[in-house]
Amino acid sequence: MKTLFLFCITLVGFHSASWAQSKAEAEIRKLEQLEIASILKGDTTTLVKLWAKDFVCNNPYGVLVTVPQILGFIRAGEIDYSTTERIVERVTLTQNIAIAMGHEVVKPQNNTPNAGKTITMRYTHTWLKTKGVWHLLARQATNFLIE
Repeated sequence: MKTLFLFCITLVGFHSASWAQSKAEAEIRKLEQLEIASILKGDTTTLVKLWAKDFVCNNPYGVLVTVPQILGFIRAGEIDYSTTERIVERVTLTQNIAIAMGHEVVKPQNNTPNAGKTITMRYTHTWLKTKGVWHLLARQATNFLIE
């Protein structure tokens, strides 16, 4: 009887942990889509809310850039896409850190490098939850295919 009781308690514990993780994963997946949609719209107000104040990006051109630099690129039309698609392939969670990995398909336009082409890139995002709010802390993106 004692063994059955311990088994049931363990099962409930695993279910609770699994539910919490799936809820956090769903939240990260939603934030991933909000971030790429905000880039498509050039919505810098939302991006500033999503990104940590010390957010850093290793961009597809191999250059480390910060929030002020990225915002400048968006405002200057140097990050401008006619379409975007982000496919989140995996979210890994541990405590208050989430790692999202996947690929993006973007179509640059106007003054953006490779305008008129379709670019597929691999990405890794690091999200940090502080005071109950997730913020994107770091991004690494690599151009995989340019057509």
